[in-house]
Amino acid sequence: MASKKQIFLPIAVLLGGIGVAVAFSAMKQPPEEKPEQVVHPLVEAQPIVVAPMQLNVDSYGLVKPKYSTELVAQVSGQVINVSDAFVKGGFVKKGEVLARIDPNDYEAALIESEANLARASSALEIEQAQAHVAKKEWQRIKDNANATIPSELYLRKPQLAEKLASFRAAQASVKRAKRNLERTYIKAPYDAIIASRDLSLGSVVNPGSIFGELNAISVAEVRLPVADNELQYLVDGGINADVTLTAQVEGKPAQWQGKIVRSEGVIDQRSRMTYLVAQVQGPYSDQRTPLRFGAYLNATINGKVIDNAAAIPQHLVKDGRIAVLNSDETLSFKALNVVREYNGKSIIDNGVSDGTQLITSALEYPTEGMQLKLNDGTHSVADTQLALKEE
Repeated sequence: MASKKQIFLPIAVLLGGIGVAVAFSAMKQPPEEKPEQVVHPLVEAQPIVVAPMQLNVDSYGLVKPKYSTELVAQVSGQVINVSDAFVKGGFVKKGEVLARIDPNDYEAALIESEANLARASSALEIEQAQAHVAKKEWQRIKDNANATIPSELYLRKPQLAEKLASFRAAQASVKRAKRNLERTYIKAPYDAIIASRDLSLGSVVNPGSIFGELNAISVAEVRLPVADNELQYLVDGGINADVTLTAQVEGKPAQWQGKIVRSEGVIDQRSRMTYLVAQVQGPYSDQRTPLRFGAYLNATINGKVIDNAAAIPQHLVKDGRIAVLNSDETLSFKALNVVREYNGKSIIDNGVSDGTQLITSALEYPTEGMQLKLNDGTHSVADTQLALKEE
């Protein structure tokens, strides 16, 4: 049986521990009460810029010459001369002789035609003199004649008409011979670049034989496809609109200015696009950055101008509204009129004024009039709640 000491000693230790705990608890001071802090969502904002804006339309295309001509032989013969400039990529001037067909037969034909013309001219003069004599003779004897009207044959009118017809036929023959002789010269019809050459020195050609192909360098054209819904942003369907053409030349960006001259007027069945045709004057005039035929270009067509417009990031426009920060740092929603969505931007023409603070942070539960805090860079996350939410 346990002694009294064994029973009361643990009890005394337990009571002593409780007393010490109560003493320490009495000595502890209550925590200091802090005033309740109102935390407003921290947002970021940027001013909206309202200014005149031009609605441009982007396109692309290949550079082609306005005029392209195949040189075709109109007479037969052997090619006896070819110009050094008549090579692919060579530049030639209007009227420059590119090749020559053997002219001997045509020179002989011209001499023969001129001889026939001389004979016909002589015969016509003799017949005109004889007709004049016959008329004078009739004038002398008409008072003693029984007939008052001389016959056509007596006045030699049929003979004169025959000689006149022979003379005119001889004239036509000379003209034809001169033209055929001129056609032995193969000339450039305009300032051009040689696209191809199909015949060489010594070749024998016949009417219809192709010498080569020329591309005029006075004007270049670019067919620009435009989607049907993009035409609404162009004035008069883009006709006479200025267009900026860009491409890489020798690894560097280059730029040319052109003008839309016409629309092809139909929708392409495969691409469902409307094609506008732009022209550039003197594509090869700048030797440093020529606009070469066959080059691929990007194009920007100048469109309509809006007097008061702003570009809003498209992801910030919800149901035609945006969230803005008022001067008292409260939130408001502004209804917009979106005229175009382009390159991730919504183009608007009313609903906001210049300098309006557009909230660019994402709020989880935005409400009209809610109090916000503008993040000016002096606040820390520990002091306030950041409302920015990545999308």
